[in-house]
Amino acid sequence: MIKKWMHRFSVCGLLFALAIVTCGSAALAAGKAPEVAIKTSMGTVVVALDPAAAPITVANFLNYVRAGKYNGTIFHRVIDGFMIQGGGFDPDLHERPTDAPIKNEATNGLQNKTGTIAMARTSDIDSATSEFFINVADNGFLDHMQVPPGGIDVTRHGKTRHVDPGDAMSVYGYAVFGHVVRGMDVVERIAKSPTKTVGEFADVPTTPVVIQSVTVLP
Repeated sequence: MIKKWMHRFSVCGLLFALAIVTCGSAALAAGKAPEVAIKTSMGTVVVALDPAAAPITVANFLNYVRAGKYNGTIFHRVIDGFMIQGGGFDPDLHERPTDAPIKNEATNGLQNKTGTIAMARTSDIDSATSEFFINVADNGFLDHMQVPPGGIDVTRHGKTRHVDPGDAMSVYGYAVFGHVVRGMDVVERIAKSPTKTVGEFADVPTTPVVIQSVTVLP
């Protein structure tokens, strides 16, 4: 999941995250995980968030949602059989301003299974900001991996390499923070969109898949 720009973590962002975590915990106590509706130009996807497993990530995501920062962005990277990624660029591929990057919660035990939503990031572990992706396959190679003292052989995209303990950053993983509860058919349609390369961007849908709005459901 490639992103390019990073920002410094802010105390205000952390305080906001803690506030949202409290709200998320209350929702869970009431027996229902918070849900958001991602309305796109190809249909609506409803995602249940998991603040118990990923409190910082859920807080960050809801911050963008409530501020309306996802509205008018696109799914700019779409790979059938892999995932759809969006939330960071407008239809002209101009990057939207972001908040500070957050701590990576990939060690929370949630796996990148079909239908899960996770945070995109750069090669730096704690660099996720606004971009997210929805898995359209079981992508176990995106999960956090423990590297034993002798290292581990990791296969990704059909290629196997040996990872030493000192190179654990490369297998730290991508933080899952929820899953699709309705509209997986929409996700799959988006994943099958014809794509093209635009400058430095690959796998861009030929017809923009616009995120019209993201709202928290009552």
